[in-house]
Amino acid sequence: MAEGAISTPLPPPLPPLAETIRRHGLAARKALGQHFLLDATLCARIASIAAPLEGRHVLEVGPGPGGLTRALLDSPAEQVVAVELDRRAIAALEEVAAAYPGRLRVIEGDALKVDAESLLPAPRRIVANLPYNVGTPLLLGWLHRAELFESMTLMFQQEVAERITAAPDTEHYGRLAVLSQWRCDCRMTLRLPPGAFSPPPKVWSAIVHLVPKPGPFDPVLMAALERVTAAAFGQRRKMLRSSLKPLGQPEALLEQAGIEGTRRAETLTIGEFERLARLVVAAGGAAP
Repeated sequence: MAEGAISTPLPPPLPPLAETIRRHGLAARKALGQHFLLDATLCARIASIAAPLEGRHVLEVGPGPGGLTRALLDSPAEQVVAVELDRRAIAALEEVAAAYPGRLRVIEGDALKVDAESLLPAPRRIVANLPYNVGTPLLLGWLHRAELFESMTLMFQQEVAERITAAPDTEHYGRLAVLSQWRCDCRMTLRLPPGAFSPPPKVWSAIVHLVPKPGPFDPVLMAALERVTAAAFGQRRKMLRSSLKPLGQPEALLEQAGIEGTRRAETLTIGEFERLARLVVAAGGAAP
């Protein structure tokens, strides 16, 4: 340091997460779907799945006491914006912000109502241990604007993760798989046992890494795909010629698409669902 220079005092080191939870009264609340991941090694592994983070602006939802937040700030990420609904956690997160000056922005609010484009400049990524009770609605909302993000690295209950990544004609294949895989390349990257969390949930959890597919996005086609999949999987046991009746003239639609009316929804590929959706758009029936 040059003679006469004034040194800036470093922020105090962060306390262990368990102590943070105790000091701030952050007992997990079932109503908020909270299960805190306290293992720093696992948090660092999740951040590494989202790599590369150099120069990226990261959106985190439901940070709680800030375990994953710390791991993201230990990465080369340019900035982390953490959205937290639980007011009790805000003070704990502000302590994390003080330890990483200028790199963490904490927003108290509902992530379902947050506009990521206005909060973070590009390039953006989402990395989050999602609260179980809002994980699927959040994902569906982000799929509509997936072009805003380079990737999404998200934790769900394992059953939900399996529904996102399922292949056609398998047990978990359904509407969520079709919509997610039509919009993104999806893979399950990590499974976590209940004991990894405090308090332990009753089920396993899993990380899904989603990378939006390139090319222009057609919101009208997405709306049609949502309508087709809602009808098709709304009555899974029925043949498509019956389950697609809400779309009008299902047999003609299926014939145009080259799909046998005796097939069931779970046997169709993503491409076949897209073909049906395009025909719905052409017929002027894309509105929900």
